[in-house]
Amino acid sequence: MNICLLGRQPQLGIAELEMKYGADALQLVGSDFAVVDAEVDIDTLGGTIKVATLLTELDTTNPQKVFDYCRRELPKHAAMRPEGKIKLGVSLYGLDMPLAKIQANALSLKTAIKKSGRSVRVVPNTSPSLSSAQTLHNSLTSELGMELVFVRSGSTTLLGQVSGVQNIDAYAARDQARPKTDAFVGMLPPKLALMMINMSGATKGRVLDPFCGTGVVLQEAALLGFDVYGTDLSEKMVDYSTANMKWLADKFGVDVNVTIHHGDAIETKWQPPIDAVVAETYLGQPFSAPPSPDKLAQVQRNCNEIISKFLQNIGPQLESGTPLCLAVPAWRDKSGRLTHLPLVNSLGTLGYQQILLRHAKATDLLYYREDQVVARELLVLRKV
Repeated sequence: MNICLLGRQPQLGIAELEMKYGADALQLVGSDFAVVDAEVDIDTLGGTIKVATLLTELDTTNPQKVFDYCRRELPKHAAMRPEGKIKLGVSLYGLDMPLAKIQANALSLKTAIKKSGRSVRVVPNTSPSLSSAQTLHNSLTSELGMELVFVRSGSTTLLGQVSGVQNIDAYAARDQARPKTDAFVGMLPPKLALMMINMSGATKGRVLDPFCGTGVVLQEAALLGFDVYGTDLSEKMVDYSTANMKWLADKFGVDVNVTIHHGDAIETKWQPPIDAVVAETYLGQPFSAPPSPDKLAQVQRNCNEIISKFLQNIGPQLESGTPLCLAVPAWRDKSGRLTHLPLVNSLGTLGYQQILLRHAKATDLLYYREDQVVARELLVLRKV
């Protein structure tokens, strides 16, 4: 059993885990955690920040009692570690304890381990929980690393040991170090692209992105082992995707089948096979402030027409059951209220079934920053 700490918009992480591992494998813990009854590889997930092996569940929410338990048990675990200095960290989630007392208890764990003959360094807490950067840069998931997590679950506490952390450095390299980027067309975050691929439910074959832009979806799908197929209306974006995929192959040793060519998504006839469709569709023009009602209605109509025509065009080219995960625009006003595309409520008439998840609502599958007007609404679909 594994404890997953979810990202900034946890509903997306929940949806990703459900589509990847199945609804029956998930148990939600509050709004920010899920317990997953499966082997979890964090490098294949975009919406999970940390993964911890569940060690035990304690019948208390008093963090001092959890520390006392760890002080008795930890020397046994330390004895099984390879020779060398152990790096120890602790993270508390949903439990109330002053920071100074957390530090004092962490030092008491260090003392208990040292009494068993091991050398230990404690990673200091600047907040009740260590950040992913602290976990990563202090190598707390290595053989000599040990980060304990205390997670409140109702009237009990889950005790786990971190086994994986999101590699923020690797994401930054795949995002910023690529040879071709274009801020004007927007930048799909690699983490979101990875979540979308997983949320589609695709497991093998070839992933198509008909709006490939600079190739972020293609890149993340290739790293998961899929063959990839990208098209774009802009010849410039086709060139950018081609260059970025060559860079990916050279830098990461990725050896997959890549097809990229020019194509208008509302009329292209794609080459089979198409085993899954994952794309950020046309999001319309960016806004730094909520537009006037007339302007919003105009942009909404334009986006709705383009995306509807795309869905009508690609539908006959897909086999029944083909999975899709599409990012479409939704617009936020100053209060956070959303304006959606009309097509969201008429997917059935376009030939698609929206997949309803057990642990996450379709209306909550939104990716945005607080200052953004245009949000990405994720549609998880199957071709009827």
